[in-house]
Amino acid sequence: MKNDNQDTFATPFKFKNEWKDAFNDDEFIKIFSSDILENYIINKRWYGGKASTLKYIEVVDHFKITSKKNTYYGVLLEVNFKEAFFQHYFMPIAFMTNDELDTNTIIAPAKFGNIDGFLVDALHQDDFRRLLFENIVNETQNKSLNLIFHKGINLIDKEYKSSKFMGVEQSNTSIIYNDTFVLKIFRRIYVSTNPDYELSRFLTERMHYQNTPAYTGSINIAMTEGNITLGLMQELVPNQGDAWKFMLEQMDGVFDNLSRKKIKIDKLPNVELFKRLKINEIPPEIIDWVGLSLFLRVQTLALRTAEMHIALGSDIHETAFTPTTYNGDYTVWLKNRLLYQFQNRLNIIENSLHKLDGMALDLAHQFLENKKLIRKHFVDFDWTKMKSERIRIHGDFHLGQVLVNGDDFYLLDFEGEPESTIRDRKVKQPPLKDVAGMFRSFHYAIYATIFNNADKYPFEQEELFKAGELLFKYLVGAFLETYIEKAQSGNLNIGYSHEINFLLKYCILEKAVYELGYELNSRPRWAVIPLRGIQTIMGY
Repeated sequence: MKNDNQDTFATPFKFKNEWKDAFNDDEFIKIFSSDILENYIINKRWYGGKASTLKYIEVVDHFKITSKKNTYYGVLLEVNFKEAFFQHYFMPIAFMTNDELDTNTIIAPAKFGNIDGFLVDALHQDDFRRLLFENIVNETQNKSLNLIFHKGINLIDKEYKSSKFMGVEQSNTSIIYNDTFVLKIFRRIYVSTNPDYELSRFLTERMHYQNTPAYTGSINIAMTEGNITLGLMQELVPNQGDAWKFMLEQMDGVFDNLSRKKIKIDKLPNVELFKRLKINEIPPEIIDWVGLSLFLRVQTLALRTAEMHIALGSDIHETAFTPTTYNGDYTVWLKNRLLYQFQNRLNIIENSLHKLDGMALDLAHQFLENKKLIRKHFVDFDWTKMKSERIRIHGDFHLGQVLVNGDDFYLLDFEGEPESTIRDRKVKQPPLKDVAGMFRSFHYAIYATIFNNADKYPFEQEELFKAGELLFKYLVGAFLETYIEKAQSGNLNIGYSHEINFLLKYCILEKAVYELGYELNSRPRWAVIPLRGIQTIMGY
């Protein structure tokens, strides 16, 4: 068998203790955290420190968990960087002899006492995956380790049948059990309950919200400083892929229709941004071009979004989920955060002008010329004029966080914005921030379609952008009509139209400025998308 990491270490690491006593051996901990892990961790998909320089790794805690056959360790790591910050990670590890090994993902060859074998990520061992499932089913609580396995009310299966990895490994590792449940193991961990676990359990068990994968179990460590969430198990929802893929297919059809139906882009009726539109108010020329079905699907997505917000904002008993008003503290937090981010993006754009050309360069210059106007808009947040309420929100809401299930949608991944601290992700915010995130995602789907199929549509790019901006306004209008009507009928206080428009504009601008940094750093050509979004919102 060819092992991924065998070439790295020609000779096995030798330790005097047996594997069952490995973490009583200071020598093992020292070699494991430096020589072994530093080499292994930087190549993993889930490792989030790739842009920084690794200084050292420290084992901050561990627990031992045993099956009938094997001893496993759950290891909590602190990764320290030269840039003076650190991140925490969770890594379950196993020691397997050559004949027990059923994976080729090796951490390192090792010898404990007189037994030769390999250190491996325990998730790659069927026996360990079974052990996790059985502990959740039995609600095992290990007081000495502060380890809590919780079984959700929706977990019906009592017996382990099978397990396999779900797709490619991303920032977390997901395991499918019995073809019915997904256990997401969080690789990057926080000394605070993970919002994904918190919101998923709340929506399923307290609010009975139907359009998210049902919560079925979890693994947490209870510590004095706070809970650490290691795993979240949910129902596996049958789906046809995510809504991003769905929307790209739809957009391709819409842009294809321009030439197929000989549509004159200049003759299409315009509409102002954020104007609420009932389906029967959308002009027939637009319906003819875009098709009725896409607007109906956008309405369904709006309905599910509003229902999610109503569920997140209607609990009066649990303080973590009680709606709250705007105040001075929130405003200071918001402005500090946004002005810092805005300054950071200004620096990036000034240093990236040489990477831009054509329309992207023109828009970048316009952005710099209007920086005072944009900054003023962020500073102009006056909480005393806000009549609506803040609630816990999804926080990173876009088409990629939505599953397509027939004609319906399921909303998932409540972990929050990756760039934010765990504390910031739990701050109650306007629900319209999620709506703004989805609108930015619509905008992206339109422009990604134009960029990725430039040779396919027989129009100048500028014309396609013009059609795209028009399409964006109609999709937004159809979404808003359904969302606002449902939110208000569900007693979700999102304010009246003037406040709704202000918050939408504010949140879309915030999101587009956030995106700008990502695009300039990773694919400058696409900086057109957030720059165009900022221009549309600011109207300069």
